[in-house]
Amino acid sequence: MSKDHFVLTAVQALPNCCLRLRYEDGKTMEVDLSERVRSTIFLAPLNDAALFSKAKLGFGGRSVDWIEDELDLGSDNLRHLATEQAGGIGHERIWTWLHDTGMTLEQAAQALGISRRMLIYYRDGEKAIPRAIWLACLGWLAVRPQGKHLPLHPPSAREYAALHPA
Repeated sequence: MSKDHFVLTAVQALPNCCLRLRYEDGKTMEVDLSERVRSTIFLAPLNDAALFSKAKLGFGGRSVDWIEDELDLGSDNLRHLATEQAGGIGHERIWTWLHDTGMTLEQAAQALGISRRMLIYYRDGEKAIPRAIWLACLGWLAVRPQGKHLPLHPPSAREYAALHPA
């Protein structure tokens, strides 16, 4: 995680397990952690409003810390979650898609019809992922095209099942 857009410059605890985050690139975002705090054992101590209010910048702005070396969240993961909650497409989706497809960056960029460099920008969170690119990723997973020719129609239920063996 060497990207400056993941470096936090300020954090403010808000009511109801929410944080206001300011990143080095000037972007200010809010993230609601209430569901994660309720459903994750590791974060359960943050149900205590007094502890949650002690949120502070971690070392180098790379995390939000509550208890040093014990209870923290990474600034990149928080940015992803804030982006998703705001209706955007978080960069971690591209990481997961690449992993799930097993494609190289070159293969994935070619499949999406974009440059390798642009795919890296999206994957690394340097540029916002356009909805059309994410839809193309989902479409690729649905049809798993072979070769240079795209299918003319979405797969039927039977074709889809054949493409995605259990």
